[in-house]
Amino acid sequence: MAESREETSAESVPSSGRFTIRSLISTDDGAKSQYGQQEPAYDTFNPNNLTHTNTFYMRTFGYNTLDAVPNYDHYANTEVSGEVKKVRPTLEDLHSILKQDHLQAPVYEPRTDSPDGEAEIEVEKPTGEPVRFGWIKGVMIRCMLNIWGVILYLRLPWITAQAGIALTWLIIFMSITVTSITGLSISAISTNGKVKSGGTYFLISRSLGPELGGSIGLIFAFANAVAVAMHTVGFAETVRDLLQENEATIVDPTNDIRIIGVITVAVLLGISLAGMEWEAKAQILFFIVIMISFANYLVGTVIPASDEKKAKGFFSYRADIFADNFVPRWRGPDGSFFGMFSIFFPSATGILAGANISGDLKDPAVAIPKGTLMAIFWTTFSYLVISATIGSCVVRDASGSLNDTIIDGGTNCVGLACGYGWNFTNCALKQNCKYGLINHYQSLSMVSGFAPLVTAGIFGATLSSALACLVSAPKVFQCLCKDNLYPLIGFFGKGYGQNNEPIRGYLLTFVIACAFILIGELNTIAPIISNFFLCSYALINFSCFHASITNSPGWRPSFRYYNKWASLFGAVISVVIMFLLAWQSAIIAIGIVIFLLAYVLYKKPEANWGSSVQAGSYNMALSYCVGLNQVEDHIKNFRPQCLVLTGPPNFRPALVDFVGTFTKKQSLMICGNIIIGPRKQKLQELNPDGHIKWLNKRKIRSFYTGLIADDLRSGAQMLIQASGLGHMKPNVLFLGYKKNWQSSHPRNVDSYVAILHDAFDFNCGLCLLRMKEGLNMSRVMQAHMDPEAVTVEQQASTIFQVNQAKKTIDIYWLFDDGGLTLLIPYLLTRKKRWEKVKIRVFVGGQINRMDEERKAMISLLSKFRIGFHEVHVLPDINQKPRPEHVKRFEDLIAPYMLNDGFKEEFLVNEMRRDCPWKISDEEIKKNRPKSLRQIRLNEVLLDYSRDAALIVVTMPIARKDKCPSSLYMAWLETLSQDLRPPVLLVRGNQKNVLTMYCQ
Repeated sequence: MAESREETSAESVPSSGRFTIRSLISTDDGAKSQYGQQEPAYDTFNPNNLTHTNTFYMRTFGYNTLDAVPNYDHYANTEVSGEVKKVRPTLEDLHSILKQDHLQAPVYEPRTDSPDGEAEIEVEKPTGEPVRFGWIKGVMIRCMLNIWGVILYLRLPWITAQAGIALTWLIIFMSITVTSITGLSISAISTNGKVKSGGTYFLISRSLGPELGGSIGLIFAFANAVAVAMHTVGFAETVRDLLQENEATIVDPTNDIRIIGVITVAVLLGISLAGMEWEAKAQILFFIVIMISFANYLVGTVIPASDEKKAKGFFSYRADIFADNFVPRWRGPDGSFFGMFSIFFPSATGILAGANISGDLKDPAVAIPKGTLMAIFWTTFSYLVISATIGSCVVRDASGSLNDTIIDGGTNCVGLACGYGWNFTNCALKQNCKYGLINHYQSLSMVSGFAPLVTAGIFGATLSSALACLVSAPKVFQCLCKDNLYPLIGFFGKGYGQNNEPIRGYLLTFVIACAFILIGELNTIAPIISNFFLCSYALINFSCFHASITNSPGWRPSFRYYNKWASLFGAVISVVIMFLLAWQSAIIAIGIVIFLLAYVLYKKPEANWGSSVQAGSYNMALSYCVGLNQVEDHIKNFRPQCLVLTGPPNFRPALVDFVGTFTKKQSLMICGNIIIGPRKQKLQELNPDGHIKWLNKRKIRSFYTGLIADDLRSGAQMLIQASGLGHMKPNVLFLGYKKNWQSSHPRNVDSYVAILHDAFDFNCGLCLLRMKEGLNMSRVMQAHMDPEAVTVEQQASTIFQVNQAKKTIDIYWLFDDGGLTLLIPYLLTRKKRWEKVKIRVFVGGQINRMDEERKAMISLLSKFRIGFHEVHVLPDINQKPRPEHVKRFEDLIAPYMLNDGFKEEFLVNEMRRDCPWKISDEEIKKNRPKSLRQIRLNEVLLDYSRDAALIVVTMPIARKDKCPSSLYMAWLETLSQDLRPPVLLVRGNQKNVLTMYCQ
């Protein structure tokens, strides 16, 4: 408010826009600049005014603040040539320290310094702008040309004769239902954020994730490459027929198709390599030719038929011809509904031709929905019209001979043509007629007013579709290659020229197309790609549905006609049709997708596109975590959920590896890092990214939590209380053994032991891991000197990363802690590296009851279903330790003795007011049996477990406020000293974690 009043009192300045910004920093008054000149008003809505080259950019609506007004540049990732990119101030800029270099212009911004010291901007004229297309030229026409392909001219009349007009319309509507739903899904995806190059692959991968995106992108690129062959074979087939009509051949009918097809693809490749502008001009020319051919065909249907056309089965519009052709009449090996569907469906797959050049569109979010849906509408209308009109004009069988007219008095004539004066009975009965709707693929040319125009339309349709597919496949494949999801394909990702043309991808597509052209049979090639396209459509629809049901905040398509249930229906129906067409091909296509998906899942590429898979995982995890709150805990479902006080995880790799081994895919693990010091100085150390990368690189499935605390104990208390979520909360605290406790300050030891007490206070189990060589590697790595070293340092190997062969895990289950001492080693042996290790269980007992106690323990372990190998009863566990070991213990605690001479308790407390870790003579006396037990246990461990892979011992418990920290540490030290194998000291919270019951 003070700033507002100061602004109000300032000298008024004319405003040229909605808001006025003034300088409040000056040498004299609010209206003067530091150079004594009155500063002009700046319109905040003018992007040329708010730049980093003047101080006004750092002020918002007259307030002296670094905060910037909302701006497109703050969210855009791209650079506009010749313009200054605005950068939003960081939180650090606003909250703490102003970084002068942050407010400098971006490195790519052209700058020069003028003589008077003021920065000036040189705006360079953009050069070499790439070609961009609108929705009509870039999407609608391109999609229509791709849909109006070889099937329309060369197979739709034949399909109409086979399936009849009614079922042909059903085939068309089924195909259009799938493609329309897919078109709606593509429209939704394309309006859910800025779309770049990569077409269908880019849309799917950024929506569903790299796993499915990569597999479907590879399949879709391959399907488009094969589609090039299909359309080219259709073109070559027409050229071959023209040669045969003129009694000319190159070699033979089949090889002629192959030769013409390869030459044609080579020419199309040349057009593609010439650039998108030339390709677009060629597409416009093809579109005009096709429209003229349609008009020519429709005119031909109303022109009275000549004798030559009648001999080939054309009799103009006849109701009885329509009625006869309305019902199916199957012939040949492909004569079935789904056989016709598999041949027709590729003609409807061109709906993605516009989306596949998304990087070449001016505004993909507008062009793709509008152009794709309009293309579907008009092409569907044309298919319905052509199938109905051709089915009303042409009979199924005709000989083509002018001599097959009915002679007066002739009988035995079969077929509709008899009523029109033509007798095609002979060839119809033998099914060897050369003409008629079911025999002659060039029926549209025959019906048209001027046949060469329809032939030109066939050329235009086939060549435009082949050209569109030839452009689409490399564009999709290039984006896939750049993402490095699969090995050995990066070579094809390089782009050339202004439009970043994938020339290498063009050459690869050319090779694939030529390989399939060698098949030389259109009816064989078409079904091959049907399943691949259907598989693509299924995944496109599923990706949209999945993004919708996950309620991902990032899924916000602006296309309002999208419906998630329509997408689900489209996905399901696509899969169903795949199996109805050819279940073998469907299994192969799905198998390829699964293989590619599994590869990406295994390799885990570093690709984060905010996919719906991530949103789905979050929703599922959240739902299950909340659902656990409604389920009561049960012993059978107990899992050791471990909070591991690792500090920076790479400081204690052995501790991380050990816990990570038995918790992997089994239970919760959280690595806790307590950063001690002033919050302001330690904030930068909270960044978890480096530690998480280290854990991921080491393949440790763990969470990481860091916090700042005044001391170790308070930090541990916060972690124990706040870590986890609902029932996914730590119930076991893991620490490394404090090896340097004797040289460390006694207060640090006091704090360490207090954490152990706190764990029990919070009802947690407790585990301490001790290794002979120690756990802390921070001095070796010096990673604390360089935070980045966390991610780049060489991964230190530990013994827990190697196979343990046929060693043993020796469990000293000396006190019943609820079974945690048994459970952790058992979980360890379920892992591959420990599966050959044998479990030996040691328990205390009396010498006169050894057999009974051993049998009782074996029975108990059997009921627990713990795979033990041996059970040993230790009758000598209560024997007196050797004198030299007792003497060593006394020397160990000597520096911590209070030497109070058994004085009164209040005098003892007064003596150790400043040193609570001191041990009184009375405490030594009271705890003497316990001290001797630890000394004796160490002797037993040395006798029995020198060669074990791991020693697990029930940890002794010290009474809170009754046992000084130094005495307790002396017990732990004595118990585990001089042991070569790793020692795990375990103490459960005294609640059962094992059960022998089934409920």
